[in-house]
Amino acid sequence: MQRSCKRNKQIAIREDKTIFSTGQKKLQNRYDFAQFLPRELTLKIFSELDIRSLANAAITCKAWNDLIETSDSLWYNHCLTILAVCKREVQWDRAHGLSWKVTLMRNYKKSNIKRAWLDGQYSHIHSAAELLHNSMCEMDADAWGEILEAELER
Repeated sequence: MQRSCKRNKQIAIREDKTIFSTGQKKLQNRYDFAQFLPRELTLKIFSELDIRSLANAAITCKAWNDLIETSDSLWYNHCLTILAVCKREVQWDRAHGLSWKVTLMRNYKKSNIKRAWLDGQYSHIHSAAELLHNSMCEMDADAWGEILEAELER
């Protein structure tokens, strides 16, 4: 029968955690392609991700976060998709020196909602009470003018 005190158990537990975390770091580093590939190739891989996946990759580890946050070009293609609907807003952001990522974050929800309005998704709504809460966001008078013109053409 082995005798041990509470203090020895705590030491054993701490040692196990240290061994586990060291083994986990070795395993993590073994599968981190960003450490072994050239920066350009890693950025090419990240550029193929959609917005949600890119945001998830940014929270995966510090190295990926640093790479994604400092590479404004990763957000450029996603901004092009919102440019068709929110051209004026994107141009304003860029003229004021905002990065592609900030431009995307400021206009992404607005572009989705505006696209839905322009496509007639809300044409059958008769009152404000029928609108879904997530179907609204702050838009300027010009954006609402575009939406009303599209409604009048239907």
